Amino acid sequence: MNQSFPSLKNDLLLRALKGEEVERPPVWMMRQAGRYLPQYMKLRKKYSFFERVETPELACEITLQPIDELEPDAAIIFSDILTIPQALGIDVDLVPGKGPVMGNPIRNVDDAFAILAEDVPEKLQHVMDAITLTRNELNGRVPLIGFGGAPWTLFCYMVQGEGSRNFDKAKAFLTQHPDASRHVMKELTKATIDYLKAQVDAGAQVIQLFDSWAGILSPDDFNEWSLPYLIEITKAIKEVPVILFAKGAWYGLERMSFKSGASALGLDWTISPEFGREKTRNNITLQGNFDPTHLLGPIQDIEMKTKRMIDRFGTQRYIANLGHGILPNVPVDHARAFIDTVKNYEGKK
Repeated sequence: MNQSFPSLKNDLLLRALKGEEVERPPVWMMRQAGRYLPQYMKLRKKYSFFERVETPELACEITLQPIDELEPDAAIIFSDILTIPQALGIDVDLVPGKGPVMGNPIRNVDDAFAILAEDVPEKLQHVMDAITLTRNELNGRVPLIGFGGAPWTLFCYMVQGEGSRNFDKAKAFLTQHPDASRHVMKELTKATIDYLKAQVDAGAQVIQLFDSWAGILSPDDFNEWSLPYLIEITKAIKEVPVILFAKGAWYGLERMSFKSGASALGLDWTISPEFGREKTRNNITLQGNFDPTHLLGPIQDIEMKTKRMIDRFGTQRYIANLGHGILPNVPVDHARAFIDTVKNYEGKK
């Protein structure tokens, strides 16, 4: 750490990640900084998405909004996983109603071999500045989480050129051009390690690695095209705990828990707490896995389902969270009900 920051007042998340005993599970929500909050929507009307990401003062303000509003046990920096493709020369635009669109996707072997991980932290200095500013502004209230996208997920967008349900072009590219694909994966891995280490130096106290599209790979393809790079990145980040979230890769839980070196594994809502515990043999902290759509139900249902989720996971080696990002149409009071239910949890009655 290059800076000296205010001392941490709420270390519940860090203790859960170390496997230490906690009085209750910590709670935060993926995508908690952003689109469901009215105060965020005001900024959205004034600034484009990448203006918000690339202006440290705005990213800091947006990161702090849910901390002030909902008081979860962690902040996660407002940014995007597609910052790394940008740093590698891919033009990324966020098209309303469509999502991310790449202006110059990887279309052939030459495009693939042209991808080189050079000076990534320098190109993404705005993220580091936002982290340092936010860490100071938090004043020790809660830990700050930094994050990045996993190589396979970034590869999906860089080859497909846009969001997709099955990323058929990306999967076809793996099959048709394995050497070129491997080159891109290696460069993405190097870029991600450099980027995440720079986030830690800037003040991130936890790192989460998102492999959002791991679940579209077969178990064999996951073992070849995702897992080795996840392991390499996780083992390279030694200074702070790493949460690994490979959405949909239920078949990889056992390997990830014993081989990755991660401090915690994120689970999506398709995995039962019992299955998650059995496959990881209670050897690692688990995070998740409330279905975000359930936050659209009545508050009393949210409270009941949240309590049941904690009953099943148990209070130790557990971080309460959603199974994916919060939806834009979730009422703020419903998000608050989820967080407050975890904070007020008293065990099975």
